[in-house]
Amino acid sequence: MEMETISTLAKKLWCVKKQLILVLTPLILLPLLFGLPEKEGKCLYVVLLMAVFWCTEALPLAVTAMLPVCLFPTMGILPSKKVCPQYFLDTNFLFLSGLVMASAIEEWGLHRRIALKVLKIVGVKPAWLILGMMITSAFLSMWLSNTATTAMMLPIANAILESLFGDLATLKENCKVKEETEGQSQVKLHSLPSEKQILSIDGTDGMVRSNGRTAQEIRTESEYQMKVWKGFLICIPYAASIGGTATLTGTAPNLILIGQLKSYFPECDLINFGSWFAFAFPLMVLFLILAWLWISFLYGGLNTRLCVKKQDERAQAEKKAEAVIDEDYRKLGPINFAEGSIAFFFILFAVLLFTRDPKFVTGWSTFFNKGYVSDATTGVIIVSILFFFPSQKPSLSWWFDSRASNTPYVPLLSWKKAQECVPWNIILLLGGGFAMAKGCEESGLAAWIGAYLQPIAQVPPAVAVMFITAFLACFTEFASNTATIIIFLPVIAELAMFVKVNPLYFMIPATTGCSFAFMLPVSTPPNSIAFASGHLLVKDMVKTGFVMNILGILSVSLAMNTWGRAMFSLETYPDWARPVNMSSTVTDIQFPSDSPFNLTSLP
Repeated sequence: MEMETISTLAKKLWCVKKQLILVLTPLILLPLLFGLPEKEGKCLYVVLLMAVFWCTEALPLAVTAMLPVCLFPTMGILPSKKVCPQYFLDTNFLFLSGLVMASAIEEWGLHRRIALKVLKIVGVKPAWLILGMMITSAFLSMWLSNTATTAMMLPIANAILESLFGDLATLKENCKVKEETEGQSQVKLHSLPSEKQILSIDGTDGMVRSNGRTAQEIRTESEYQMKVWKGFLICIPYAASIGGTATLTGTAPNLILIGQLKSYFPECDLINFGSWFAFAFPLMVLFLILAWLWISFLYGGLNTRLCVKKQDERAQAEKKAEAVIDEDYRKLGPINFAEGSIAFFFILFAVLLFTRDPKFVTGWSTFFNKGYVSDATTGVIIVSILFFFPSQKPSLSWWFDSRASNTPYVPLLSWKKAQECVPWNIILLLGGGFAMAKGCEESGLAAWIGAYLQPIAQVPPAVAVMFITAFLACFTEFASNTATIIIFLPVIAELAMFVKVNPLYFMIPATTGCSFAFMLPVSTPPNSIAFASGHLLVKDMVKTGFVMNILGILSVSLAMNTWGRAMFSLETYPDWARPVNMSSTVTDIQFPSDSPFNLTSLP
């Protein structure tokens, strides 16, 4: 009876867990207001309160992001006139322009044409098809959201897999054969409900069971099919997360980085769309290749049939899958005026952002007053055109044809569509991050925390980079990547100043590491979408994601110590890293001559 009462109480408490967090967290954190220096204690109280609310989602993420607007002024940390502007900096406008461009691409289906074209080029052998899926997902996620990319690519993958291996009922029957003979558990698989609505598949199975095959052969083939099926689906969210790191607008942490750089180091102009792309794109390609090799090896895509053609049942199924891709690409028809226009503005958008001020060559921004034109200016100019540029080819004869239709022309993008597609909550989340960073800077909290990180000064910088990347990659498995970078980037910036290392040497790996959430379904929305299909188990993601995290950490470390060092002069401590309002606690600290963080410590 007592156990039943405890069980009932536990269930009741679980039902109101969010309300309990909202009530108890502020009370538990109260000692911070009395046990620490006044302003630093108050700011730490707000930061930890927001961190708990973000990690537990006791409040919607966007609502938590707005807490600085009410807490910073009322607690005497920062006046309202300094807090509110943080919610719409030029970085937010750059992000907004990227989201609007992405909604126009989705509106006219250009992303679908790109996806099918890439799959036509790479072919349908498992390893090459996994590569094609990853290339397409990574490229699209550079410009679209990772979630939208995954949601679009998964039905395409499932339709192709059904062409290769037949329907899922057949695979389940094969699992039952294995279960009956060896007593092993059946793998539970479910198909996505929308996959046949999106891609056309003829009604027959891709793999027809041969009467001459033994039960052992059927089981072996079934195992191979299931492994490849899992590999196809798991590669898509992973590639989307990797691809988002290549551009500033690809994922929110990248924008948090540039926003906080402008706040902490106003004189630092090294990071913009072009310079970030020049650094992060090679890193993305390297990591994508390593990820492809690992996933293909783990899930059966790499074998002797990678390049060699064999006239067997698998080859026949591959031909069938190729026919499916060709047929659906044919159904798209020739590229129309709207798609061509979107493609033109998309390319123009990317080229202008890349060439504004790429650092390694002179950009077109030199034609304007220095410091006046930013990436946000460029992005807003291009996306503004989408709202009035016609979606149908203009014709001069229309003016003189009395019988022609007089219906109003339709622009490439309407504001209603933009409102529906743009995740405005992310805009507020970015703003909340910038407001938190401003509060940490103005209150001296970041400097106060940095003063307690002295033991890290004895760690070699290259090792510190790997540690920072690994720590944030692990932390972001359980929390939003945006919330993670918002919480830790100010501390990492202060740590870099404390140990006299170029702040970019720590901040860039931290930012990139926040996108390496591969191990759990709850880590990112793309992971959740792939897991919700029912094809993947948690242990599949943990096993694959653990090695993915290691590969990501090593890739980032390589990039930072090779071309990253050359691009951003990471071996020197720059003048712009000495902000005017930096506390004397940090500037007056003396370091031992043998500290690996001295200016000459980076080889």
